[in-house]
Amino acid sequence: QLRKAKLRVEKAIKEKKIFAVQGPYPVIRHLLRARGWVERKLPRNGKQLKQQPGNQKKRQVEKRASGGGEPLHHPQTHNKKNKGEGEDEDKREDKKQCSEDADDIHDLMSFLVQDQVPNFLWTIRLNTVDQELLQRIEVVNRYPRLQALCTKEGLCQSLQNLSWFDQVDLNTFFPRCYRLGNMEEQEAFIEDFRLTAARNLLKLALEKVGDGPVGTEQPPKSNNVPGESHVSHPMPSTARLGSSLYPHLVKNALEVCEQHLGVLGHQDIDRDTPSPCRTCIAWDRFLQEYYHVAHEGAGLMLTEEQREQCQDLLQRLGRQLPQLGIEGNLNVWILKPSAKSRGRGIVCTTRLEEVLELSRSCTAPSAGVSEWVVQKYVEQPLTIFDTKFDIRQWFVVTDWKPLTVWFYRDCYLRFCSQPFSLRRLEPARHLCNVSIQKRYKTSQPDPRVPSGKIWCNKQFQAYLARLGRADAWHEGMVPGMKAAILNALRCAQDQVGSRKGRFELFGADFLIAEDCQPWLLEINSCPTMSPSSAVTRRLCANVQRDTLRLVLDRKDDPNCTIGAFELLYKEAAVPTCLHVGLKLMVEGCSLKKP
Repeated sequence: QLRKAKLRVEKAIKEKKIFAVQGPYPVIRHLLRARGWVERKLPRNGKQLKQQPGNQKKRQVEKRASGGGEPLHHPQTHNKKNKGEGEDEDKREDKKQCSEDADDIHDLMSFLVQDQVPNFLWTIRLNTVDQELLQRIEVVNRYPRLQALCTKEGLCQSLQNLSWFDQVDLNTFFPRCYRLGNMEEQEAFIEDFRLTAARNLLKLALEKVGDGPVGTEQPPKSNNVPGESHVSHPMPSTARLGSSLYPHLVKNALEVCEQHLGVLGHQDIDRDTPSPCRTCIAWDRFLQEYYHVAHEGAGLMLTEEQREQCQDLLQRLGRQLPQLGIEGNLNVWILKPSAKSRGRGIVCTTRLEEVLELSRSCTAPSAGVSEWVVQKYVEQPLTIFDTKFDIRQWFVVTDWKPLTVWFYRDCYLRFCSQPFSLRRLEPARHLCNVSIQKRYKTSQPDPRVPSGKIWCNKQFQAYLARLGRADAWHEGMVPGMKAAILNALRCAQDQVGSRKGRFELFGADFLIAEDCQPWLLEINSCPTMSPSSAVTRRLCANVQRDTLRLVLDRKDDPNCTIGAFELLYKEAAVPTCLHVGLKLMVEGCSLKKP
């Protein structure tokens, strides 16, 4: 066995086929071994991957060949100290996926290459690898400094620079988003929340027209899941449905929206005073009365003249505001921790004071860091069987300079566990993350919703065809997702650490609106490859296989198959001019006063 292992190791070293895998990626390990690669196994006890001296290996090879010696992977000691919930969840997921075969020949070959620098590294975290050794590895699956793309705060901030790269309106593909730790953006959010409430009131008023009162749907009795009190719910009704309260509300909303149209038309371009939208009405009173109408069933009186004004204003606002169609009329916003993943800490709310209270308690002004972002919730999503879903879409960046992006044609849908309802804001209805929805495995109210809460894109296309919208996928959704991904990458391009030989597989999350338009929610680095269902088991294995084809096989054979990947964008290379030996100077004389 030792002789066989040595022969395979010698061949792998000669062909530069030494790899290392760190994290829950058994598929990557299996695929590389099948290609003749030899693994330099990494420690599982949190130690960094470092260059190992060769003499220690030589002393223990014979023991290993005979089954003796110390184990290559030291057992992980049990830590009795309580750690953060997110860290514990990450470790549990990693341990679940790291059930590798303990084949003696692979252990032996791994030990034989402990003094070799890996030619290929697939890791879940760059900071666990010795930086000196990292610089010597030829191909690595991670980029450093991805905060501008893969944190919620960073994406929110970098996309604000989109106008420098393309004449595209950010509001056509990314729901309005604000960093609450930035006081200027917090003020902008407050104004946005108020203006949205005014527009929502006009929509509520139009639900019923004429001289009769305009009522709103009564919120159903709450059926909260224990332990989910962090999600905000509408307050119980305290006003009789249809009671003629607040007759001035429609008038105030009309005034605000008219002023806002003036601002959108740049009629206030020379104004030195605060925006009229901030001062034209008493906002605290307006919002409290709006809450009564929108969430508690209070009534409104609407005249025929006001009805026509509401219709006219909403039509004009619709031409100026690309997101008017996704706003709904309940003014729901979603708060997200800036740097957390898997849906942890996300809160839905309909109250301005709740957002501000949270931002005051979690802001770090000295560091200039926003712990929370707040984003407009898409209140008009496309649902399947009355259930909300989102789409996980993969893509790979193989170079940042010039930017080179590959789009994966296959993706999957993630369903919620309960029917969609804006009157009940618990996570089972609104957060599609698999790690959130697995808490509700027994919740299956509609038998048509898949038991694994996952669909592949082909199942989705078949569903759209049954609805008579067969062209929506290829003509609207896919082009929209491609454009949004490219816009985000171009905005973050100059802030990401780039080096030749690096690549990364990303997972973008999209929500589909009722009109089949995709809305970018976030972009994830190192997306999970855990098979949560039969669909994801197949698709995740496929995308890992095709990624290896793209970054390894294609180097030797540009015409090789790359599976479901297609080139999305390749930036034209800009030649660099070397200014060698040039002396730049300005000649002239100073101006003298006459």
